[in-house]
Amino acid sequence: MPAEAASSGGGAEPPGAPRERRRRRGRGRARTEALLHTLKRSRRVKANDRERNRMHHLNAALDELRSVLPTFPDDTKLTKIETLRFAYNYIWALSETLRLA
Repeated sequence: MPAEAASSGGGAEPPGAPRERRRRRGRGRARTEALLHTLKRSRRVKANDRERNRMHHLNAALDELRSVLPTFPDDTKLTKIETLRFAYNYIWALSETLRLA
């Protein structure tokens, strides 16, 4: 009985004895709840910044596209989808003009 008590209890184990541990997936150390919260918040802030930059570049590209499309009247600002549809139709019309000429 003493051998069973030592292996199942909190007693000292011999150096070569197998231990039961909770396995972690991935790399790194176990993280505290506060550290996980900080990491999640940091990742979210970075993701938001990337998305903001992506949208900024997309809007700049659409503004550039609007500047080369003929619109009437000139002060009308097309929406994003209108800009893309108009650009597609305009390119199609130009290519048809070239094909027929």
